[in-house]
Amino acid sequence: MKQPHIGLIGLGTMGANLARNIAHKGYSIAVYNRTTSVTESFLKNHGNSSITGPRTLEEFVESLKPPRIILLMVKAGKAVDIVIDQLRPLIEKGDSIIDCGNSYFKDTKRRYNELENYEIHFAGCGVSGGEEGALNGPSLMLGSNDNSWQQLKDVLQAIAAKDFNGKPCVTHVGPESAGHYVKMVHNGIEYGIMQLMAEGYDMLRTLYTLSSKDIAHIYKQYNDTELSSYLFDISEAVLLRKDDQSDTYIVDMILDEAAQKGTGAWTAHESLATGEATPTIAEAVFARYLTGNKEKRKMLAKHYASLKKQPKTISDDVVNTLRDALYSSILLTYIQGFSLIHNASQEYAWNIDLPEIARIWQGGCIIRADMLSLLHSALREEKQLLATPSVQKALLPRIRGLRHIITQGVGAGIPLPAFSSTLAYIDTLTSSQLPANYIQGLRDRFGAHTYKRIDKKGVFHTDWLTS
Repeated sequence: MKQPHIGLIGLGTMGANLARNIAHKGYSIAVYNRTTSVTESFLKNHGNSSITGPRTLEEFVESLKPPRIILLMVKAGKAVDIVIDQLRPLIEKGDSIIDCGNSYFKDTKRRYNELENYEIHFAGCGVSGGEEGALNGPSLMLGSNDNSWQQLKDVLQAIAAKDFNGKPCVTHVGPESAGHYVKMVHNGIEYGIMQLMAEGYDMLRTLYTLSSKDIAHIYKQYNDTELSSYLFDISEAVLLRKDDQSDTYIVDMILDEAAQKGTGAWTAHESLATGEATPTIAEAVFARYLTGNKEKRKMLAKHYASLKKQPKTISDDVVNTLRDALYSSILLTYIQGFSLIHNASQEYAWNIDLPEIARIWQGGCIIRADMLSLLHSALREEKQLLATPSVQKALLPRIRGLRHIITQGVGAGIPLPAFSSTLAYIDTLTSSQLPANYIQGLRDRFGAHTYKRIDKKGVFHTDWLTS
């Protein structure tokens, strides 16, 4: 076996599958896990001539041929810093450490700067696709200097998924933390899309009293249209799997509390911090928070039951209208995400190629969808997606469906925060006159915050206490 350049630390499900993917593509790799039994189990189940598993970290580093490429697949946060601190005395100038976890982009920037002092290359690589993607081909978003990109390019292109034209779903997003930033926004979009799909599911289940089987059939229909995507594709399995312990569907036995790992909240926070609105993503985060109040919700539901209206009968018109609502709102969620990335690219001088991001999300990742082809083409014309004719053509006929679904759902007492905030987003951005003039008048009245006028330049203040 050739002495490997590549090492991987962290043999959880994602790390183990990524290591297998690298080995399957013909690269020699050394793997290490702080719990030796995990490494031994991995080698027993998946070991081959391309994989070695040193028992200690020192042996692991020594087994790699310089310049070393060390991939970290450990839990984001403090664990990453601990592993870096352990590695730093053992590795050499010119070696590269690649954090492939869901790290916060500002942590990645800090680590990049710290290791630069030792002439050690540090990179943040967003990896999307879950355990299946890690094994069979993820979407990879690398933030690094040019040296690390040149070191990593061949192996990353080999293990990545393929886009609609058969090209690897990997790109050099930009310097230092740009890759983790784009992955963060990717996850925020994922939050938004799943919340929209869940609200559509709730409409069909609650207002139209459809079974999980019936909803699976409708979502399968949607997946055969312009809504085709990975999330709609896996919905059929989620909705149709029967529970081994009861005569019902598993989804109907799952507690309605949605968990999260924080990346959606980071996206919403970054949106607020930079002034780039992503209301669908933010509402999706708040919606998950609210699901956690299960006992409180159960108690209050008894007192507010009268707000709910009687069920309605499903029809083809309803199915088509909901499809339009989902398409328009999901498309607008992508647009919010790309707007945030564009804003960050300018703010941090990253020079991110937005069409390239739309391309690498076409395969491997959780938010892969047919509409990314539309977005890829539109971004090549104009960074402001809502200004492109192709996006306008896709949105304009479908906004009416979004309005109708919201009217029906809200009237029946069904919470539709993501649908509603998405409609407010497009209505606001397409309004030439908004009530902000009134807000500025109030601000100037109580705090002398001043205002601008429509008829002349400058900043003005009114003495509101005089007649």
